[in-house]
Amino acid sequence: MTTHREFDRPSTPLSDRPGKSAARRLGAALLEALLAGLLIALVALIFVGVVMRYFFNMPLSFGDELASFMFLWFVMLSAVLAMDRHEHLRLSIAVDLLPPRVASFVNVLGMLIIAVFILALTPEAFRYARAESFIVSPGLDISEGWRAAALPVGFALMALIVCDEIIKADYKLDILFGALVVGAFIVLMLFLRPALLDLGTENIFIFLVGVLLFCLCIGIPIAFCFGAAVLSFLSFSTSLPLSVIVGRMNEGMSGFILLSVPIFVLLGCILDATGMGKAIVNVLGSCFGHVRAGMSYVLLGSLYLVSGISGSKVSDMATVAPALFPEMKRRGNNPSEMVSLMATGAIMADTVPPSIMLIVMGSVVGISIASLFISGFVVAFWLLLLLAAAARWKARREDMRGVKRATFATMGRALLFAAPALALPFLIRSAVTEGVATATEVSTVAVAYAFVIGSWLYGGISLRKAYEMLVETAAMSGAIMLIMGTAAAAAWALTQTGFSQILTDFVTDLPGGWVSFMIVTILTFVTLGCMLEGLPAIVLLAPLMFPIARSLGIHDVHYAMVIIVSVNIGMFIPPIGIGFYIACSIGKVAPREALGFVWFYLGALIVGLILIALVPALTIGVL
Repeated sequence: MTTHREFDRPSTPLSDRPGKSAARRLGAALLEALLAGLLIALVALIFVGVVMRYFFNMPLSFGDELASFMFLWFVMLSAVLAMDRHEHLRLSIAVDLLPPRVASFVNVLGMLIIAVFILALTPEAFRYARAESFIVSPGLDISEGWRAAALPVGFALMALIVCDEIIKADYKLDILFGALVVGAFIVLMLFLRPALLDLGTENIFIFLVGVLLFCLCIGIPIAFCFGAAVLSFLSFSTSLPLSVIVGRMNEGMSGFILLSVPIFVLLGCILDATGMGKAIVNVLGSCFGHVRAGMSYVLLGSLYLVSGISGSKVSDMATVAPALFPEMKRRGNNPSEMVSLMATGAIMADTVPPSIMLIVMGSVVGISIASLFISGFVVAFWLLLLLAAAARWKARREDMRGVKRATFATMGRALLFAAPALALPFLIRSAVTEGVATATEVSTVAVAYAFVIGSWLYGGISLRKAYEMLVETAAMSGAIMLIMGTAAAAAWALTQTGFSQILTDFVTDLPGGWVSFMIVTILTFVTLGCMLEGLPAIVLLAPLMFPIARSLGIHDVHYAMVIIVSVNIGMFIPPIGIGFYIACSIGKVAPREALGFVWFYLGALIVGLILIALVPALTIGVL
């Protein structure tokens, strides 16, 4: 379903695997080392800035500016690393159903489309960097061209990689036929360009929808699906320069608040490596494991608490499943039902701070991260109660023979051991919600805390493991942030077409006012969640939907929660939702076996979503 490393972690680094030239393996190793150093430098810079400001009242005047410079380089080079390791997120369900020979051609065709996109933007990125070179940064007093140079360098390196992949295709005729298909499409669109220029908003469905869906179906990574759609739209139906795409990508993936995304990803890696998450699971198990449905409660409670540390659904599931599933199986729980509860629990937990989706939502739409964190905590608790009630009903015939209550001494030891880990999610939430620090600053403090406490109390992290975590974080972040960039370009293109006005007119003409709008929102984002995953769906449509919601009197935080829960449910709806397959992979259950169980728990979440949409007090009553 996906080649993203967050979902599939092979033991051998891809940069060391056969099939690559010695030069490419050496280049990948150097890139990994550079990115590991950049990530350490970014974390250290932000952390030192926090210490200097809050303890010595001596803020680093150049700190944020330097971090912004470094971050764009980190993002672009991380995207290169993700491409080298084949870790960009993609939807490959349709390709997996094709005969091997056809699938081989489709993969080559996809690489050729990616190559066209990258090669078309590389010269534009050089021009953009040259234009930026005339601007001098106020704090560092150096040319902005040094920062913007990350864009052409990143595109050029990705072009080298994708061309190398094409050359190594198993069947050389696939390259020829694929080039003919791509060339024929380009020639046809150039021939039709005069008519397309006069067509108007219909071009949205031809390019921004049609090309996007085609690219998704043939397994092109989501970031490049958006890129190809925007490139074709601007090239064949407008007179706008392609440099617009580069500028919008720069804005979409390099905002300072987004710097917290890779740092929270790193925090999740530390959580996995040190066993801090397992300590939280153990203390909950000792407290609730003896009651009927107790292990289900522990599973849900663990996801709720652990997500407050990692910010990642996949890290949550990967931490909780190995610790709880053996005992749940011993008690007679069906593995498919366990996976279904875990999957829906991950949906619930994705509004718990420091959810990456909350951070992205706040960045894209301009909502207070602190308000989103407060509301997300409450929304997740409401969904937790619904899932717990569903699990209790399911466990009414659970075999409790041989299950013993843990002694108070056992509970005390587990609580004492887990106390430093339990403190971390509350540290993160309180620091942001109380306005003590920004999400980016808190992320660095949390990483420092987790690394020191994890190394001291929870087994430590070897240098080799620490290096692997840094590289994993870089590759994962590159895949995420490139999606952010190309989706931002697509969102801008939609805005320029007047689509937002069309959407506004359509929604305002619906009977039922804001209630009808909420129904449309839920259906739209559940569908997008199935197809695109949460982050690109939010970046693409949230900026268009929020002005309409405001005009109808809907609170920003209330609407944000409805969107986030909707896209998360869509991600786990079979048979399309990627998250469903990820959960099955982690729980070692065939998707077809879990298919009949997951709908019961999804139903509980859908009921919860409808109530959240219709009762604003559930989301904003605590603000």
